[in-house]
Amino acid sequence: MTKSHTTRRDLLRRAAVLAGAATLPPMLGAPAIIGTAQAAAVKLKLSSSQANDPKYANGRVYYDALNRALKANNLSEQIEVQFFPDNQLGQEIDVINSVKLGVIDVMVTGTSIWANAVPLLGLLDLGYMFSSFAQQTKALDAGVGSKLEAALLAGANTRIGGWCYDFGPRCLLTKTLVRGPAELAGKKIRTLPNPVITECLRLMGAAATPLAFGEVYTALQAGVLDGVEHNPPTIVASKLYESAKFFTASEHIFGALACFVSDSSFKRMPANLRDGFLDATQKAAIDTRKRGLEAQVEGTEVLKQQGVTISECDVAAFRARVLPQTEAFAKARPDAKPLIDQIKATTA
Repeated sequence: MTKSHTTRRDLLRRAAVLAGAATLPPMLGAPAIIGTAQAAAVKLKLSSSQANDPKYANGRVYYDALNRALKANNLSEQIEVQFFPDNQLGQEIDVINSVKLGVIDVMVTGTSIWANAVPLLGLLDLGYMFSSFAQQTKALDAGVGSKLEAALLAGANTRIGGWCYDFGPRCLLTKTLVRGPAELAGKKIRTLPNPVITECLRLMGAAATPLAFGEVYTALQAGVLDGVEHNPPTIVASKLYESAKFFTASEHIFGALACFVSDSSFKRMPANLRDGFLDATQKAAIDTRKRGLEAQVEGTEVLKQQGVTISECDVAAFRARVLPQTEAFAKARPDAKPLIDQIKATTA
């Protein structure tokens, strides 16, 4: 048998050839592989704090709508969206930081939690700022939305993929009947970890208690909380009605829901896919708005079927107590005042 001898010079020559091939453009460096392999799909992680419920959880509803829109735009084979509900990627306050860095690509949630990163967004959660979702949508489309989008991109490296709205206005679910400020006084009501919402509930009379959404169910069960403020579909999807049986239609916040897209992730996406992707996120937002209105009505009926007492309340009394919050917010943030004025001038 003849032995082959490899000298040090041979090894260096081979290494140089391999190094040169690695630096060549793909078409020159690996023609055989490129000629036969198909480009891999862009994979995006979408996070939601809510349950994996296709009827009542806004994150899942948006995810399904986004997949339909991507298919309609002929992008379903080029962009794959992976869905992570139930805080699987972390509590929302942590997910925000991951979206800013591009570690998580997309997040579907209310604007409330993002006000911790871009305080100007907090104006959307001021008590009784909106009287309906129609008014909210009209104000956002008339210019308020674009101003907030610019602030979010500059302050948190994040884009708005589309404006939806939450699945019903935020109301009160409590263990005892609440019809006005006196009956709410001192009650430990869970709020988002957001200073604007916390202050709104405090002014309404509650002992506002910020808490991550993933901890609400057990806190209600354990008696740590006397109630929570949210909308009917979310209450249904998370089964919060199992521990609290009184729903009060305070409608103190018509929350804005949105698709938040990491700008880092967006810029990593091939340029030829970006416009189609953004078009799909906007189409999905419009579909989610429609489903939100339906889910609000359906969710209220489910609450009744589960033995929850649905009651009206003294909205005028709550509104009067909360009014100073808007004045204080505008004074503290002069950039918010023109946007607040525009919202107030908008009729549904």
